[in-house]
Amino acid sequence: MRDLLAVVFRQWRLALAAFALALAASIAYRLIAPGYESEMRVLLRRGRVDPVVAPTPSQAELIRQGVTEEEVNSEAELLHDDEILRTVVQQTGLASEGSSWFWSLLGDDDAGKRLARAVRRVDRRLTVEPVRKTALITVSYQSSDPEQTAKVLRTLADAYLERHHQVHRASGEFSFFDQQVTQSRHTLETAELQLAEFARDQGVVSASQERDLTLQKLSDADADDRRTQVALAENSERIRALQSKLNLLPERTMTQMRNSDNPELMEKMKARLLELELQRTDLLIAFEPSYRLVKEVEQKIAQTKASIAGEDRAPIRDQTSDLEPNHAWAKSELVKAEVEARALGAHATAEGILLAHYRDTAQQLGDQSIAQDRLLHDLKSAEDRYLLYVDKREEARIGDALDQGGILNVAIAEQPVVPELPKLSELSFGLIGLALAGTVSVSLAFVTDYLSPAFRTPDEVVAFLRAPVLASLPRKKAADAEDFLRGQI
Repeated sequence: MRDLLAVVFRQWRLALAAFALALAASIAYRLIAPGYESEMRVLLRRGRVDPVVAPTPSQAELIRQGVTEEEVNSEAELLHDDEILRTVVQQTGLASEGSSWFWSLLGDDDAGKRLARAVRRVDRRLTVEPVRKTALITVSYQSSDPEQTAKVLRTLADAYLERHHQVHRASGEFSFFDQQVTQSRHTLETAELQLAEFARDQGVVSASQERDLTLQKLSDADADDRRTQVALAENSERIRALQSKLNLLPERTMTQMRNSDNPELMEKMKARLLELELQRTDLLIAFEPSYRLVKEVEQKIAQTKASIAGEDRAPIRDQTSDLEPNHAWAKSELVKAEVEARALGAHATAEGILLAHYRDTAQQLGDQSIAQDRLLHDLKSAEDRYLLYVDKREEARIGDALDQGGILNVAIAEQPVVPELPKLSELSFGLIGLALAGTVSVSLAFVTDYLSPAFRTPDEVVAFLRAPVLASLPRKKAADAEDFLRGQI
């Protein structure tokens, strides 16, 4: 402590001068520098949710989210925006503070540069700090004029709210979407007209449904044609089988057979035989057996007997025949099969014509379906765009109405007021000035003493020269001894 005080006493003149200069500078700063500070608080909230300008319908948010730290910092930086500060400077008349005799002498004192210097000075005096763990932003401004501090902050609040609206909501949304609604309505009407003209010209209502129905009919007709071909093949094979069967089966069959003699003829022949035998008998009585008449009678008897024997061997046959049932059935079935074959052939021919008609119709309807689907797609797209722009226009109208009503996501929670007292009182500022002057003077004394090349104590001589010190005198006694020696001489 003694060594420290010795340093101060050795440099007391410099320390006293530095103390006086530092104290005078503090007093001058107190008189010149801003001494009043006004404060306001900005509150960020989710009072409204602006829809996003996107090519998709906006979905309303059901859950209200809190304000994030990034949003608070963004709004704090927005308060330092040059355009906002320029507006504040122009409306509060602070642009004249950017002019001074120094810049006038340098010839650098035009209106633009004065405005820029005033904006920079306001930015330095403006303090924007987000409050931790809250959605509040504290804004303060210092000036030597208390009225000016409140006026600057009020102007800053108005400029900031307007700038916030410009940044978060693009201007001209309603007019833009209204124009898009008109254009999309015209496009929608054109698409509807083209679709109606296509249906009228092509004679179709729903080409895709008609195509599907035609394809279903085509499938049914194709299946029927295949069944017809199968039936034709089956019927042809049946006809060949029936014809082969008819060749093997007789047309008629014997159902009854009766053998009977001719009674009248037999009676006559037997009567004749009896008559001839009686005649022979009579002739044998009269003549010899070798007599010619006997021989002739015997010959006639033999002939008659031969005739009777021949008649017995070949009796009269009474035969009854009828149609063969299998032959008749096969013949009738053959006729049926031939008729059915002709019917199936005609049916197959008609089916072929119908299939060709269905194929041509399905192909035509397929082409018409593609064209109609394209028109329907254009109509649906035009309708979606029209409804989208109608919704966007309504959202923009609501946003503009909310903006005109002053419903924003930021609010001035604490309005600035004119400060009645300076930021630091005279006593506080005096104590700070004394502390600062004392620190500067003592520091300057120590630095000067440290940089001085003179020896101040015998210990420094011993430490530097490494030689013993025989005697040392204080500065006053050394000066008296020096004067005594000069007088003796």
